[in-house]
Amino acid sequence: MDTVKSKTSRRFTGYDCSEGCPVEAALEQIAGKWKGLIIYHLLDGTLRFNALSRRIENVTQRSLTKQLRELEADGIVSRHVHAVVPPHVDYSLTDKGQQLKDVIMALHAWGQSHRR
Repeated sequence: MDTVKSKTSRRFTGYDCSEGCPVEAALEQIAGKWKGLIIYHLLDGTLRFNALSRRIENVTQRSLTKQLRELEADGIVSRHVHAVVPPHVDYSLTDKGQQLKDVIMALHAWGQSHRR
């Protein structure tokens, strides 16, 4: 964090992101309309696609699939396909995804206290 000092006070001038902003890097991976909810629900454990879809109201199959693929590509979610008829797919958080627990729970607490 950069500050400008004067004789009487310290004034905030912004965060030093010359090496790339870590907040931006984090949000690039978890930003998305449904990603936070996907991560939140997977904190309980492994879920099948349809179970996730039922827990996240108003999400389309296409949107959920897209967001899950992005989370998988970023190493946050793992996907396991079972070779049965009909096939089913399980999703769970990776170790990297589990590291988001405190962040997601902080958002949960903040959201509860600031609901409209």
